[in-house]
Amino acid sequence: MDESQRYKLKKLINELSKYKARHTELVSVYVPAGYDLNNIVSHISEEQGTASNIKSKSTQKNVISALERMLQHLRLFNQTPPNGLCVFSGNVAEREGENDVRVWSVEPPLPLKTRIYRCDKTFVVEPLMEIIDVKDFYGLIVIDKREATIGILKGKTITQLSHAKSAVPGKTRAGGQSSVRFSRLREIAAGEFFKKAAAMAKDAFFGKPELKGILIGGPGPTKYEFHDKGFLVTELKDKVIGILDITYTDEFGLQELVEKSQDILSDEEIIKEKALVNRFLENISKTPDLVAYGNEHVKALISQGAVDELLISESLEDEKVDELTKLAESFGTTVHFISTETREGAQIEQMGKVCANLRFNPNAG
Repeated sequence: MDESQRYKLKKLINELSKYKARHTELVSVYVPAGYDLNNIVSHISEEQGTASNIKSKSTQKNVISALERMLQHLRLFNQTPPNGLCVFSGNVAEREGENDVRVWSVEPPLPLKTRIYRCDKTFVVEPLMEIIDVKDFYGLIVIDKREATIGILKGKTITQLSHAKSAVPGKTRAGGQSSVRFSRLREIAAGEFFKKAAAMAKDAFFGKPELKGILIGGPGPTKYEFHDKGFLVTELKDKVIGILDITYTDEFGLQELVEKSQDILSDEEIIKEKALVNRFLENISKTPDLVAYGNEHVKALISQGAVDELLISESLEDEKVDELTKLAESFGTTVHFISTETREGAQIEQMGKVCANLRFNPNAG
């Protein structure tokens, strides 16, 4: 599933989710890949006949109208598309008694295995949400002898799960304590804290098949001590794919750990997005004539065939996204959707939500 497919599916989910009916009159149909579409048409025709028994005249009218619009739409297809089909229909008028029956359909980007027919107060969007949901994740542990933070990297999102501060004494010993005794006390306290951090990691990661790997970071040798001395259970220790030097061990440390792990995570969405945005920002300083930003300016440059890569913030209004992506398709421009959940994404948002790397300088004589 590419960025454009994911964006369009997310957009459809958001649109369908905002509609709420007063009665069970919004129809959702999921046709699995390989299923005979004629059977679905026959089923909906039968449901249309059954709907005439609904006692409420307004509900009866809305259900029958929704099913009729759905049947008309399904007859446009000769057969079920390769990945299946999702169709939604219903009266979405805001005021009771008004008529605004609409129909939506989408071929999912991945083969659909679920068959659903449901008439409800809301559209059924959970199967679509499962398709766009990124299931795999990386575990993140940042630690020193003062504090530890556990988090995950899932898709483009870094999430903190837990945080703890230690009771390890500082390096300056109190009067009257021998250096040997003080060092021993620090070592015991550190061991107890590492056990606590390992328990936090176990709660977050243990027994999760979606866990792709664990990254550990921190300043100095502490992170190696935590990893090497058996505090992590074997299943998690075997999942460690990188131990890196970083400065921070709080929530910012999670961000720093991901940034320092770019070589390890080179195929992940967040790293590709960071590289894309950083290339654009670098071009601003090095080759300013080969970049552009702002919706109207970039749109004009696409029409000139000057835009190579189009960077669109996911916060851009839908109608502007549609206009830009259609135009980009006509001129062979590559479109990238930039999340709002990363620092790089926030920069694109602040620069007008639309940025571009250009093929040539449009102002060159």
